[in-house]
Amino acid sequence: MTIAPPQLTDPGPHITRAARRWRVRPPRSLIALATLAVTVLFSYVALSGVNFGEAWRALRSSDYLWLAPALLALGLSMGARVLRWRSLFAPGRSPPLGAVTNAMMIGYLYNNILPARSGEVARVVVLNRRSSAQPVEIAGTVVLERLYDVAGILVIFFLAAPWLPPVSWLEAAAIAAGVLAVAIVTTVLVLALGGERPLRLLLRPLRRLPRFTEERMERTVAELMSGLSGLRHPGVALLGCLWTIVAWMLTAVVAYTVILAFNLHLPFACGVLVTVAVGLAMILPSPPAALGVYEGAALIGMKAYGLSHTAALPYALVLHLVNFLPFIVAGIALLHHNSRHPAIHRAPTQAPVALLRGSAASL
Repeated sequence: MTIAPPQLTDPGPHITRAARRWRVRPPRSLIALATLAVTVLFSYVALSGVNFGEAWRALRSSDYLWLAPALLALGLSMGARVLRWRSLFAPGRSPPLGAVTNAMMIGYLYNNILPARSGEVARVVVLNRRSSAQPVEIAGTVVLERLYDVAGILVIFFLAAPWLPPVSWLEAAAIAAGVLAVAIVTTVLVLALGGERPLRLLLRPLRRLPRFTEERMERTVAELMSGLSGLRHPGVALLGCLWTIVAWMLTAVVAYTVILAFNLHLPFACGVLVTVAVGLAMILPSPPAALGVYEGAALIGMKAYGLSHTAALPYALVLHLVNFLPFIVAGIALLHHNSRHPAIHRAPTQAPVALLRGSAASL
């Protein structure tokens, strides 16, 4: 669906509508080109040197009974992710567990059918409609989730390194971990020392928007401070980190269980390495369902164990389906449920502005 650009009431002598459209399109075009390049690259990695006849025989001869425990581990992993997201809200402002589960599953549905992780926006919309949490506050927790995910993957990777075979991208992962650690420490220090002032400075350009009053600025800063509690409160941060590690380790169990289905005789560490490779690849711009990118990343992880592309591709395809179909089914079911049960807005237990003032007073 194409959204028409807003009508300009006073374009000015030097700015035309065509110029405005030209300014908006290049970033979208760059994202589309980057997505296409990533997809082509990983698809080439996944399909190069594959004997499709042998791959088809491997798919037909696998023991798919192992997918039952894989789906169970996937469900537990999603439960951990739901609890992790809920734990990242400020104390006293955690949304109901049902609303968080509803929003997360619909978000995963849209992430799987639309490009550029559109499901993150859907999560914010659904949770805002079905709880008292505010949009900016929710968006802050979603950003923190992505940060925790990357940090959690890298932590697991380096803790498991003694049991993993040598991989060519270990040095790149170490550099990424160092940069991420510096960024997190810097952000924590800025928020700890500066409080809301850095956020006000960051949001200052919004004052130029029409109807963005001082009162709205206050509310936006308060909501964002609340959403970033995972960087400001040690207890919130610790709980979020623990749920993150649990979720990723359960995801590794899913990957290993599918290995057992194909009788590949590989250790649990292989499931960990595949999980790390896929998790890091998901940071890149991907097409709907990460088609091609997911398979290519899984094959990169399997390559460290000397597995040929012909043997690894069937495994990657089935693993992708295990991590795709349940979210489609659950997401569609919840969309149907939501259409028949409209959202009920609940009064917030503590307004974000009051929460911010209380935090400031306690410092």
